[in-house]
Amino acid sequence: MATTDTATTVEPTERGISRGLVALFALTAGVTVSAIYCLQPLLEDIRTDFDISSSTTSLVVTAPQLGYALGLLLLVPLGDRLDRRVFAPLLMLASAAALLLSGVSPGFPMLLVASFAVGVFAATAQVVVPWSSSLAAPAERGRVVGTVMSGLLIGILLARVVSGLIAGLGGWRLVLFVASGLMVALAILVFATTPADGPRSTQPYGRLLLSVATLVREEAVLRHRMALGFLTMFGFSAMWTSVAFLLAGSRGEDYHFSETVIGLFGLAGAAGAAGAPLVGRLADRGRSRLATTSAWIVIIVGWVFLGWSGVSLIALVIGLLVFDLGIQASQLSNQTAIYALAPDARSRVTTAYMVTYFLGAVAGSVCSGVAYEAGGWLAVCGIGVTAAVIGIALWGLFDHLERRTAAVTPKGVVTG
Repeated sequence: MATTDTATTVEPTERGISRGLVALFALTAGVTVSAIYCLQPLLEDIRTDFDISSSTTSLVVTAPQLGYALGLLLLVPLGDRLDRRVFAPLLMLASAAALLLSGVSPGFPMLLVASFAVGVFAATAQVVVPWSSSLAAPAERGRVVGTVMSGLLIGILLARVVSGLIAGLGGWRLVLFVASGLMVALAILVFATTPADGPRSTQPYGRLLLSVATLVREEAVLRHRMALGFLTMFGFSAMWTSVAFLLAGSRGEDYHFSETVIGLFGLAGAAGAAGAPLVGRLADRGRSRLATTSAWIVIIVGWVFLGWSGVSLIALVIGLLVFDLGIQASQLSNQTAIYALAPDARSRVTTAYMVTYFLGAVAGSVCSGVAYEAGGWLAVCGIGVTAAVIGIALWGLFDHLERRTAAVTPKGVVTG
């Protein structure tokens, strides 16, 4: 196991973390990350406003995802060094300012730049997740992380619902103004109600960043889960980037829903994501392999239903529910595995994993926009199911390698 610094590791006591604090962390993760996705169901409105193509409009999704990856790389590692009770609210205030700038953007280029900044500071969500893991007792860590991750994914999905409703009242800019105000209120709440969280690492910032690469080099499980995370988020981003175009009837499909109705489809995904704590309990009971395998099977089944959605609205709703359950189960099983690797470096482990995860999001949104313009919804489903099949095949290989490694002692003697 990688040794990252000489600071004392403080593991939680068996008392663990209160339910109220878990709920607050789940809310914080959901609200902060939702800033990246609140414009997704409104892409058709933005396209019309600026008179641009659908593939260009999809950059509104890509820009904050790129920013998010940069925030993960440069900001999240500081969670192992700074007092997160102060650090997280400061990031939320910066996010509020970027959202406000997005809302007043007079042209598409400025909207892209501001959206990129929104993504950078939305990395707050990944400061909160390892924070909750550090406060949880070992026996409850899977459940706690599962609950917070449910909040994160439900926030992503409900962002579509809420933004659709708000846009129906006052347009896509109003969505950004409301999000900015909410971020300020939440920053105050987190600072006022969370316990002090003193620094754990004494490394200078530069060495702190370099230690992320050390962790990746030395931890095979981390590398494996990074690859699986890339493919998971590729599919998630590909689906949600283009489903707004499908539901708006951009290529002459049978659906011609308003942005308000399009946003409501996020409820189906949120219902699926709500099953994540059950997956966390599997991990707490030592069944993480079963959780990972099941997750990839569910994702593939979800894509099958989504492929039928061109002719069946019921298939679309079922597909959204099943697909997002699989995505959340995969994400949670990955994070449970990596948080067991280095208790004193959970923020840096999160950085390594989530940078790759959201590079997958960027690749998925770009490929989705191109695929939809070239071949419509079925082309998007084609690249999605291909990524899922590759994912389950890689998991089979990684599981075999990890089992073989676990059967060998540090001296290389097979224990049987």
